[in-house]
Amino acid sequence: MPDDPSTPATRDRVMGLLEKTGALKRGHFVLSSGLHSDRYCQCAALFEHPSDGAEVAEIMAARVRGVVEADAIVAPALGGVLWGYELARALGVRSLFGERVDGTFTLRRGFTLPEGPILLAEDVVTTGGSVLELADVVEALGARVAGIACVVDRSRGAFEKRIEGRFPFFSLVRLELATYPPDALPPELARVPVEAPGSRRTTR
Repeated sequence: MPDDPSTPATRDRVMGLLEKTGALKRGHFVLSSGLHSDRYCQCAALFEHPSDGAEVAEIMAARVRGVVEADAIVAPALGGVLWGYELARALGVRSLFGERVDGTFTLRRGFTLPEGPILLAEDVVTTGGSVLELADVVEALGARVAGIACVVDRSRGAFEKRIEGRFPFFSLVRLELATYPPDALPPELARVPVEAPGSRRTTR
């Protein structure tokens, strides 16, 4: 099934690449969802190393190939752009991305959607708000979303339940990392200076 977790070997390999490249960080972070955590996954660090990013994309391509068909990859800017590009290259399809204009996703730069199905690419899913907003844009333009593919799912299964029956969901790594609302921080975490590494803040 497309929403099955990765095999242990796949998960170990992807985790190894995330750790090797410094994409998995420790500290006190406020996530784009507004929640706080002592761990953060910054996939941009992974994609600083093109050969490692390409390997992860090939792993995902092997997983989705034959399960869903896609004529293009569409990713939300900014975090998903490099992941979407590498996944599109691995699958041999077009790579597009959506950008926010006045807070709303849109396709710019002359991008047009193909007639065939679209696979959405997001690097890290916590609440999944951005990629679902982008899904609405794609569907409003008359295209069909074939599925959503992410490197890291840190939603603790919540995102999969949220889209159940709507889209297939593929993830390579599921991180069970603790998150906290800002008014319920553990004392040991509250004492650590906070960083806000995400590119966008939302409560969705």
